[in-house]
Amino acid sequence: MPDVDVLSGILAVNVRSNEPRLTGAPAHGDMTIRLSNISKFYSGVRALDSVSAEFYEGEVHAILGENGAGKSTLINIISGALQPELGEIEFEGRRVSSMSPETAASLGISISFQHPAVLDDLSVLENFQVALPPSLFAGKSAQAVARNALDAVGLHVPMRTRADALTVAQKHLREIAKALAIKPKVLILDEPTASLDQAATDMLFGRIREVVRTGTSVIYITHRLAELRQIAQRVTVLRDGQVQGVAPVNEVSDADLLSMIVGRTLGSTFPQKSQNPSKDVNFAVESLSGKRFTDVSFEVSRAQIVGVAGVAGNGQSELMRALAGLQQSKGGIRLNGRSLDHHGLLREAAFMPSDRHTEGLAAGLTVRENATFAALEKFSACGLVSRKKEVKQVAATFKSLAVKAPSIESPILSLSGGNQQKVVMARALLSEPGLIVADEPTQGVDVGARPEIYRILREVSGSGTPVIVNSSDAAELEGLCDQVIVMSRGRVVEKLSGEDVIEARIVAAAVNADTRVGDSDIATRNISTRGGWRHFVQSDNAPAVPLALVTALLGLYVFSQNSNFLSSFNISNILLLATALGFIALGQTVAVLMAGIDLSVGPLAGFLVVVASFFVNDDKSSMMIAAGFLLMFGGAFIAGAINGFLIRFANFTPIAATLAMYIGIQGLSFLLRDAPAGFINGKVVDVVNWQLGPIPAAFLVLVAFALAGEYALRNLRPGWQLRAIGSDAESARRIGVRIDRTFVCGYIAASLLTAFGAVMLMAQIGVGDPRQGANYTLSSITAVVLGGTSLRGGRGTFIGTVLGALLLTEVLNAAAFLGLSETYQYVFQGTLILIAALIYSAVRGRAGA
Repeated sequence: MPDVDVLSGILAVNVRSNEPRLTGAPAHGDMTIRLSNISKFYSGVRALDSVSAEFYEGEVHAILGENGAGKSTLINIISGALQPELGEIEFEGRRVSSMSPETAASLGISISFQHPAVLDDLSVLENFQVALPPSLFAGKSAQAVARNALDAVGLHVPMRTRADALTVAQKHLREIAKALAIKPKVLILDEPTASLDQAATDMLFGRIREVVRTGTSVIYITHRLAELRQIAQRVTVLRDGQVQGVAPVNEVSDADLLSMIVGRTLGSTFPQKSQNPSKDVNFAVESLSGKRFTDVSFEVSRAQIVGVAGVAGNGQSELMRALAGLQQSKGGIRLNGRSLDHHGLLREAAFMPSDRHTEGLAAGLTVRENATFAALEKFSACGLVSRKKEVKQVAATFKSLAVKAPSIESPILSLSGGNQQKVVMARALLSEPGLIVADEPTQGVDVGARPEIYRILREVSGSGTPVIVNSSDAAELEGLCDQVIVMSRGRVVEKLSGEDVIEARIVAAAVNADTRVGDSDIATRNISTRGGWRHFVQSDNAPAVPLALVTALLGLYVFSQNSNFLSSFNISNILLLATALGFIALGQTVAVLMAGIDLSVGPLAGFLVVVASFFVNDDKSSMMIAAGFLLMFGGAFIAGAINGFLIRFANFTPIAATLAMYIGIQGLSFLLRDAPAGFINGKVVDVVNWQLGPIPAAFLVLVAFALAGEYALRNLRPGWQLRAIGSDAESARRIGVRIDRTFVCGYIAASLLTAFGAVMLMAQIGVGDPRQGANYTLSSITAVVLGGTSLRGGRGTFIGTVLGALLLTEVLNAAAFLGLSETYQYVFQGTLILIAALIYSAVRGRAGA
């Protein structure tokens, strides 16, 4: 049956399928990117199926579709973050054989991700330096480049601020600033306004229009049809990984777009409100005040939904957290006639956070576990959870919420955004709360899933549970809520109810309250310019202060008990021992900074000494001795490379890979020598232990290595990349860091530093002993943690590690001088470590407060 053309040939209705199909008119300007038959599959499941699209210079091309339609997969392929199984990509008429983030950046393709690729453990400035090409900073001040980029989007935060201090909106602005900074040929914006207020959105649209006038091709992913009308010239609709059509925006209706997006004609988006509102008040707030809001009062009648509106950053989110008991507040709160304090709210309220990925979901848990972890007591008896009861209740709740999931045991991140939000709602309902507090419940949720969420909230309200909803979408509040309170600068400036709850009234109340509220509030909220000392205490090097203090106090105390403790001989002895541990701990620091660990460093050091014992002897020539050192460092290189390859390419965990290396190397040591033998050349020992007064030259070399490493961590791209993959490997990959190469090189560096420690150990024990070295693994980890490096990766310091190694060595030496038994030596060591850690935590915590 032939197709029937309508809408002047732009919209074609396929009579056989009864589904609208769009055919796009040619765009102005040259073609920048052409996608031809792109297909992508995950475990056999289709994500994209023969998708073809064209993007032109000087055009904003919007991509619409439900979550799971393939939008994110498509832009990840364009940006090089993913590789397609089939299809071709052409850029400016030339075929790109293999698109990668580095290739995309070199071509001038820039992307702002829906979930910002921000590295929380790096500063705002370092995030720019690691994500942008070095050429952008050539001959310029890095701080000036970053500041200009942030100023362009109205974000004003200190450059040294660690990124984890930024709000969600500020992270989105930083992501947009990074994407615009390179003056791209192709700019990809994935849901850029999801966390922005109206002022910031207007600013962004202005910047988009500016870059389009210069010829940039903009690919704009959004769920908001109103934004589509404001900013885009053409639109492509995806559903189930296939293109449903493409057309000029001004020649297609919202109804037709919605029909293609969801594959059906949507009825009323919002459920019907109560026609006979009850006068029975079941929730009341009286003169409530807290952080960023003051004197808020309102009442909720049975079967009603109350909305909270206002320009973002005016206290709405803080009010919602206070109503959920997550933030302290003062004032009166009554639920069904009962007064509730902070602890009562925690028991009664179910909170749906605006950022479901950070607060709403446990990424490592399954769908079922995410739905029930707040209500496990409902499925348990005598402390034991009934899996049968849990699964039955979850299945029933999911059915009522229309949750679409392959299985309740599937990973939560395998679900689309809308279904993830429904799981958050399921958890709230399963806990049988007395109050629902929903902060931006549809943020990042596609238009097809939103009606289901609205229906659920209306049904919960109708059952008698009060529902409070905060939303930045005034149209959403109009359709969903029975009354709306509008906030500005933390105060209620207007209350709307009944027929007055309309979008125009809500927006007017928010805007007219204070026209200055907007992007400036988003740009500066929760960020203050810290002074030098306050910033230092929050920095990675802060542990140096308490460590140095504890080291000095311990030395003075032991000296007061035994004057020989600070003799030149003993100081030299402590520093020599600390140097061996220090080099090995520096290697461990590299691994831990990458969120890994290296259990093999101790046995590796002992093994390398055993290897040296065959070559570095009194009766061997200089060439043979040199060969011995070459074999030591060559063996370390091989061990590090094997560790890195096992972890990155054989899918071993860092613990498993390095434990296997630990066992293997320890076995090799005993194969080479089953007992101590092979005395080390005396002249070599003298050179290694050479001193400048009481200070061993090797210790000064250790300090030099630590300072050089510290400089690299803070000022060089390899250092930023090392910390980046420890902070968030996936975000680092998306911004173009070569994860595999960096990881392998990091483990090689760890082993080479261990080899320097082995040289010191060789000079100390003077013989090849297969039993030596293993204890250094635990000691190196202790020194690293004591020095302030986070075991979660991303944050750390080489200087702190050296001080940690020095303190550990001093503790053991002091215990001997005080005549303590071996048992007390370990107790003494553990106590001092605990004291130093507590001092560091207390000082850092006070500065943060």
